[in-house]
Amino acid sequence: MSIAAFIRDTVLGPRLREIGCMVVYDPDRRYHGICAGLEDDRTRVVDASESSIESRLAAIIALREVGRPKSKLDAVLIYVPKRRSETDEEKQVDPFSVYAESGAVFPRDDGDDYLSLCLRAKPDHATEVRRVFIGSPNGPAFSVIDAIGGGASWPQLRSSLKVESGREILAAILVPSATQAEALKSTDGWVMEAREFLQATLGMSVKTRGKTWNALADELWRFVLFSEFAFDLPVALPDALKGVPHAPAEAKPIIGDVCDRLRNNPNTRDAYIERAEAIEAELELPGECSLIEDLGERDTFPFEERTFLKAAIKGITTNDSDSVRRVLARHKNSVWLAKGESQAHWELVRAALSLVEACDDYERQLPEHGRSLANLLDFYLGSLREADRLQREFEQAVGDFLDPHGLMQEVIDQARACYRRLAENVQSVFVKHLEATGWPPQGRLANADVFDRLLSDRLKESGRRVAYLMVDALRYELGVALEKMLSEDGPVELQAAYAQLPTVTLVGMASLLPGARTELTLGLEGDSLVPKLGDARVGNVGQRMEVLRKRLGDRFREVPLHEFVRGKPKISETVDLLVLRSTEIDSQLESNPETTLSLIPGTLKLIRVALHKLRGLGFKEAVIVTDHGFFLNAHAGAGDVCIKPQGNWPINAHDRMMLGVGNADTHSAVIDAEKLGIRGDFAQVALPRSMAPYRSGHLYFHGGASVAEAVVPVLIARLDTDERTAVGKVTVTLSYKNGAKRITTRLPVIDIRVQSDDMFSQNVSVEVLIEAQDAKGNVVGEPRPGGDVNPATRTLTLMPGQSSQIVLRMDPEFEGKFSVKALNPTTLASFSTLALETDYTV
Repeated sequence: MSIAAFIRDTVLGPRLREIGCMVVYDPDRRYHGICAGLEDDRTRVVDASESSIESRLAAIIALREVGRPKSKLDAVLIYVPKRRSETDEEKQVDPFSVYAESGAVFPRDDGDDYLSLCLRAKPDHATEVRRVFIGSPNGPAFSVIDAIGGGASWPQLRSSLKVESGREILAAILVPSATQAEALKSTDGWVMEAREFLQATLGMSVKTRGKTWNALADELWRFVLFSEFAFDLPVALPDALKGVPHAPAEAKPIIGDVCDRLRNNPNTRDAYIERAEAIEAELELPGECSLIEDLGERDTFPFEERTFLKAAIKGITTNDSDSVRRVLARHKNSVWLAKGESQAHWELVRAALSLVEACDDYERQLPEHGRSLANLLDFYLGSLREADRLQREFEQAVGDFLDPHGLMQEVIDQARACYRRLAENVQSVFVKHLEATGWPPQGRLANADVFDRLLSDRLKESGRRVAYLMVDALRYELGVALEKMLSEDGPVELQAAYAQLPTVTLVGMASLLPGARTELTLGLEGDSLVPKLGDARVGNVGQRMEVLRKRLGDRFREVPLHEFVRGKPKISETVDLLVLRSTEIDSQLESNPETTLSLIPGTLKLIRVALHKLRGLGFKEAVIVTDHGFFLNAHAGAGDVCIKPQGNWPINAHDRMMLGVGNADTHSAVIDAEKLGIRGDFAQVALPRSMAPYRSGHLYFHGGASVAEAVVPVLIARLDTDERTAVGKVTVTLSYKNGAKRITTRLPVIDIRVQSDDMFSQNVSVEVLIEAQDAKGNVVGEPRPGGDVNPATRTLTLMPGQSSQIVLRMDPEFEGKFSVKALNPTTLASFSTLALETDYTV
């Protein structure tokens, strides 16, 4: 089809027939013949080239005739050999602007300019079209455009590859499907045609003399990828790379489009990554470009992505948050995030940025919210606790991250310094209020009141079954995360409580027993701290559970949380109070906080599954409590120790609080024990004014008085309502590298997609828990937090039709066959299973 016929049949003709009136503005008189040729018995063409007055009258008459009922005239086209009027002033003096406003106009937008029309008419020859336009400032003649391609339609390529457009041919030559590859092997007649096609489409002169796909593909991949790199580079190519073949500037749109297609298509992404890595090494790009700071916007090759990462790191270390956000936004969908190791770098940057920005923001707000203890606590409950969440997620990312070259150490140090500064400022204000007003705060729920206020009345009614989940070290921000997770299944209420001091387990758990507010005392026997409820010792689990057993008899039962969830304990129908105990968070963090933060989601998962089982056993409610919070002291240095005050301090509670008698100093506050809610054998309490403990080496601690240690959650979940379930049926699909069955990295990237054929499920989100399990059901891999993966629960939520990529962090000790499972996080029922095997020797 000629360019004139293309413009007539696909642009002017259809637009005129649709509206019935159109003005064509043509200052170059390029379209005059096309417009004249549109006149027929049903179409009137008014030519304003000769006389403006006569053409105005002719236009009025023609338009009037078109508007008559049963008119023999369907449309009127007004040809105006002038530039289209743009401003209101220009339109006022243009006699034909009223027709353009009420009808159609050409050119309508940038898509109607001559170059765009020619590109649409000759999509397979876009590079050559652009080249002739560069040589013709006013645009080439129609005959020049018609001559481009010489009628070439690449019949053998289209036949062999079963595609139509030039861009589809190009993509198929780069990454042929199995069928296409077989067709290319069966004959070599396409090779000469491919050479002509690449010359016309990309301006590429094929050098290889080989007649196989492999030989041509190697050269084409290098040409295409290096061309994109060269186009995107804001500075001149290094001398050593100037001789590497690349496309002319006219081919830039096609090069960019085909590279985007290869990166964004899951079926070609892995091939792109493999080729880009090989070409980068072959051309020695990292070394040749080592002096270039700005590599442009696109990360064609992996070394460019590392350069952008360094820019993000610099932004964080220089407090330039805006530049970090720009880099993160630019590379949110980078192809290199499909590599687990790369994704880990960027997630750590994101976590650091979120923490740094939050700490700076809360520091600015602290003076306004620190005027009283009540103000400070409300600030913590409303928003300040988010700093604790972000710090935990950041430290979790650090713990999961391997950085043998120390690339991220500056980021880690900067984020930790920001959190430390905020924590110290908050603690300084908090301790001043403790000295003035004491603890627990008046008019608020003390942990020692929880049983009497929340459980006693419920247990007065026989048969009203209540579960009491006593979870060690569930600090407030984790309670917020747990509330969000449990609310997916049914009604749940979160409120704050204030822990019994000192915030250690044997005291905190004792404070959760009935009558603790009036009967709990702390005694000294030998050099040990002994909590008592009245005359009964309650310093260990057995003693504490005996208090409840004596009170309730066969209406009471206690089981460790993990045994209740994993096993099949028989719960008698007489049991009205079931205590489920969990010590996992505290014991794991006490042992090695640097590597066990990632295990916290496992405890939250157990709680969620436990509530599901309790609902099935007929329990009406679950009350979830904790003994104390905790503080992550990852930023601690060798000298970060609080000097002990003078005095006699027989009890040292985890190096964060001491009980006895002594004198205050600039480092420690000394407060009457009664003022801090501590009754028994001790007259005074000493505590650091800072977040430093009395001994070095603590990366995780509790025991003292700080908002992170002493403000705790209480959750009440109703179990007598119908569990919330998604409507209809969804399908969850898992895949790895287009069907590969072996993983060669301990950070494999798994593709997950949620689909639904049920119209009622299209707007219902699906929460999925991903686990890698061995043949015995042991968890040997979990999602790395970040992106779509919730760091607190390790679940991700997708809508039907959505897909995501998650990085599995495999157990470094595990090798062999395993299954990746997509599970319902409430019931642990399986949505989908993907069988894989490790192959780390590759």
